[in-house]
Parts: sequence; C-alpha cells; structure tokens
Amino acid sequence: MMNSSYATAPALVARQPSLLFYGRQIASLLRFSQWLKNGFVFAPFLFAGRLVARESVWLSLWTFLSFGFLSSAVYVLNDWMDCEKDRLHPRKRLRPIASGAIPLWAAALLGVSLLASALALAYVKVNLAVVGFELTYLALNLGYSLLWKHIVIVDVFSIAAGFVLRVWAGAYAISVPASHWLILCTFLLALFLALTKRQSELVKLAAPALTKTAIDQTTVIQRPVLNFYSSALISQMNLVVCSSAVVCYALYTVSPETIDKFGTDRLVYSVPFVIYGLFRYLFLSEMRREGENPSSLVVHDRPLLICVAAWVLFCTGIVYGYGRL
Repeated sequence: MMNSSYATAPALVARQPSLLFYGRQIASLLRFSQWLKNGFVFAPFLFAGRLVARESVWLSLWTFLSFGFLSSAVYVLNDWMDCEKDRLHPRKRLRPIASGAIPLWAAALLGVSLLASALALAYVKVNLAVVGFELTYLALNLGYSLLWKHIVIVDVFSIAAGFVLRVWAGAYAISVPASHWLILCTFLLALFLALTKRQSELVKLAAPALTKTAIDQTTVIQRPVLNFYSSALISQMNLVVCSSAVVCYALYTVSPETIDKFGTDRLVYSVPFVIYGLFRYLFLSEMRREGENPSSLVVHDRPLLICVAAWVLFCTGIVYGYGRL
C-alpha cells in the first residue's frame, strides 16, 4: 500500500504560494497603474517650456518617482486600515491584505519603507519644498481615510486637492510659479474625475446582480457617504464642474498674459481637444459604466488616449514657438 504521506505531498506542495504569486500580490497592493495620476507633476514642466532643460527634466522625473512611492505607500496604508471592511466587500475582499495573502506586519513594513523612500528621494534629488508638499499630501490622505471620505462633497474636494498638490510640487521642483489658471483647471478637472468615480460607484451598487442585502451592506459598511449622493445630484454637480473647467481653460488660452507668454493666441485651438476629452470620458462613464478607474480608462480607451496625446503635442508646439510659424 502506498504511504499516505507520499499521496498527500503533491497536493500540499501545489498549495504553497510561489514567488510569482507574492510578486503579483505586492504589485496589486502598490497599484502601479495608479501612478498615471502622478503625471500631473509634469504640467508646470510642460507649460514652463523646460522640455529641453536637462536639469528640469530630471527634477520632474525624480518628483514623479517620489510621488509614485508616496502614493503606493498611501494605498498600502488605506488597505491596511480598511482590511476588515474590505473582507465584507464582494470585490475588495480579494485584495492582498484583506485576503490574507500579505500579512499585516509585512504590509506595514512595506508601507513605511515606501514612505521613507519617497521622502528621502524628494529631499536628496529634488528639494525640501517637494518634501513639504509630500507630507501635506500624506496628511491630506490620512484625513481623507479617517474622516473626510465620510463627509458628502468634502470627500471629492479632498481628492481634487491631492491633484493640486501634485501640480504645486511639480512647479516647486523646477522653481517655476504655478499659475492660478493651472491650479484652477487642475482642481476642476480632478473634481470632475472624482464626481464621475462616485457616479460609477452608485451605478455598480444598483446593479441587478447584487441582492438588496448585499447592496445595503456594501453601501453602509464600505462607503457610507454614497448614501448622501444620488445619480441625479452628481449629474448636476458634474454639469457645473465640467462647464466651469471648459470655460476656465478657454479663458486661460485667450488671456493677455498667456498670449504675451507664448507670443501667439493659437493655444485657443486646443480647446476642442479638452471638450472632446471630457465628453468622451462622460460617454464612457455613463454609457459603458467605466468611470470608476480613471487611470485604467485613459490608458485602455484608444480615442481618449489619442485625444490626450494630441493635446499634449499641440500644446508643446505652442509652448516652443511652432504656433508662431
């Protein structure tokens, strides 16, 4: 008779997690796909005309990388704090910490290491001002996780403020002023994205696949603030924010200071790119229910990606004088 220990050994070995498994879990925990949001640090770099300045290129890249480490540290912290609630969510229960794939102590160690790396990189490679903005960003996210995400309207304002901090950090990294136009446009765009995300969350909660019990449980336990929103309310808010963003950007392109800075008024022709991008995003959110993850949406939707790339190329041409030819 075959020894029972030999018979069960292959099954035990098969259940042992591999290094590839842990690597995937860590990558999922760090949310590398969300690093795209940190691209806002390049906005001052683009509009300041520093594309050919080697030092500014490196300073912007270091700032981007530092904010990448910081944002990953924040995601680890949030998952660590919310792991008990995530276990009650039909989708988030599969996250690395909630599922138990990564122990709490290991997640805490990873989060602290990422935070220390982010601050050290900003201090050594960039400047102390960027460290200050990163600490402010960290405090903002701690406040969001503990309190502000539960307060209607304040929650989306907090998200938008994080994008503004990225722009300010990008400006201070290369020692250029962040114009009021840039800050205002950034805030309105980020507010638009945050509201659209809330809209998508409401739609998913109301999906027929979920039972009423599951909907109530998920709404109350996972994100209670959704009880204070409705699709109609968010649509009205987004109408105001989207319109304000377009008007603000259009006024920036024709303002005397912008025309004097770039030596041309042709930046106004970039407005259609902005309008199409916002409309396309609304279409994908409303008609295809894909607005819950902005970073993934921008990368995977070809028309939207082409629109963003075309806007960047057009603005680069204006900034570097090709609009005067």
